[in-house]
Amino acid sequence: MYIIAGVSGHVGSVVAKQLLDKKQPVKVIVRDAQKGAPWSKLGAEVAVGSLGDQAFLTGALRGAKAFFTLLPPDYSWTDVYASQRKLADTIAGAVKASGVPHVVMLSSIGADLAEGTGPIKGLHHLENALRAAGTNLTAIRAGSFQENVGMALGAARNAGIYPNFLPSADYPVPMIATRDIGALAVQSLLEGAKKSETIDLQGPAYSVRQLAQKLGAALGKTLNVVDVPPQGQVAAMTQAGVPKPFAEEFAEMYAGFASGKVAPRGDRAVTGKTEIDEVIRALVS
Repeated sequence: MYIIAGVSGHVGSVVAKQLLDKKQPVKVIVRDAQKGAPWSKLGAEVAVGSLGDQAFLTGALRGAKAFFTLLPPDYSWTDVYASQRKLADTIAGAVKASGVPHVVMLSSIGADLAEGTGPIKGLHHLENALRAAGTNLTAIRAGSFQENVGMALGAARNAGIYPNFLPSADYPVPMIATRDIGALAVQSLLEGAKKSETIDLQGPAYSVRQLAQKLGAALGKTLNVVDVPPQGQVAAMTQAGVPKPFAEEFAEMYAGFASGKVAPRGDRAVTGKTEIDEVIRALVS
């Protein structure tokens, strides 16, 4: 049995669907029984509960062949990193107590660093906690999600702008589609693991200016790139609706990328194939 968390999101849903398509036994973890109903119709077993409930998660994992997990954010958190650590320790505790032999985790580039990376610090903690739990961990350190372009849709449609939080709008950044992350996770689950490893998953590289041009073309308008300096990033994000604790973490993440310290450092690298034009068309439609 493969246990899949995060099926309400982009990556987890791809993982569960592809495994079911391959006629594999799947149990999905959902917080709400209504969200589990469609998965039950597809043939999955449904476990209703929270990743933050160690007793529930231990029971859901017991006897599993492998577990796909991530570290879902909760915008009600007031101390993001402390909440991430608490959730990570709960997940790792359930993995250890249940004896799951293999865990595939959605991590991020930069998760090798203990500080200075905003929300990625929580993934660093979860990676280490899972390794300490005694399981074989496959940590997929993904690059920037191509779907994150969707965060600029409101500003693009309403104001004709594309915000840039990086030092240069012309610096190319590798980006990966969530479908490619899901596909690698499925492959990793099915192949199993005899030891822990980290995989850098990158895709085609695009600069913010290129993203603005591509999104503008899909919307039928020209978008102006607006540079947001570090001192104005938290205010810009909170004005856009991001809770301040998360805005502060995201600003730290952008500073971490700007410092040049964040780089692929996994045991091996995999390259995704999806071009961003396809993802943008789906986002706009």
